[in-house]
Amino acid sequence: MISRIARFSLVTFIAAAIGFSPIAVMAADPAPAVPAVPAAAPAAAPTDKAVEKKANKKAKKEKKAEKKAKKKSKKKSKAATNTATQ
Repeated sequence: MISRIARFSLVTFIAAAIGFSPIAVMAADPAPAVPAVPAAAPAAAPTDKAVEKKANKKAKKEKKAEKKAKKKSKKKSKAATNTATQ
């Protein structure tokens, strides 16, 4: 069995460690609010990238549709030529 004094000292030690841990963290990193202002500037960059990515995707889709239409019309004209020659 643990004596009352040992138990009390253990509980006191744990409570002190829990109480001092936030203070120790604040002492290790004294300026956490400074990066909050520049954080807004990098947020704009991904938005630009997203817009650019969407534009590229749309252009690629349009190019693919144009290529498909061209291929289809070429196929139709070839079929018409084959029918006319027979």
